[in-house]
Amino acid sequence: MTFVSRQAVRFAHVDAAGIVFYPRYFEMLNAAIEDFFADEIGVDFATMHLSRGLGVPTVKLESEFAAPSRLGDPLDFRLDVVRVGSSSAELSVEVRCRAELRLRVRVVLVCMVLATGSPCGWPDDLRPRPAAAFT
Repeated sequence: MTFVSRQAVRFAHVDAAGIVFYPRYFEMLNAAIEDFFADEIGVDFATMHLSRGLGVPTVKLESEFAAPSRLGDPLDFRLDVVRVGSSSAELSVEVRCRAELRLRVRVVLVCMVLATGSPCGWPDDLRPRPAAAFT
């Protein structure tokens, strides 16, 4: 099942050429992942970080930029869980403006104890489920 986070390209996202400055895509990607955990998993980052002492930092990121995005464009961050290990999860994300592909990303997250910086197993209520688990 694909999770979608819709975000508009804001003035703060664009450079002097009027297109999204590539690091801003990664900030928007992180917002989409934060939305995924809050809306799909049911645990927001504030609870995860402040109450439970856990985080899900990115440890690997591969990206392919397909077309530029401009101020005001509505972007859909379409997130699919590809694989889940004992402490990691691989996500596939397509960013589209209407039907046009703008960005494709593969990201690996690791569940981590914030106090020690050590990986830990996914708690049952935080564990992402791959799309295959829904069929």
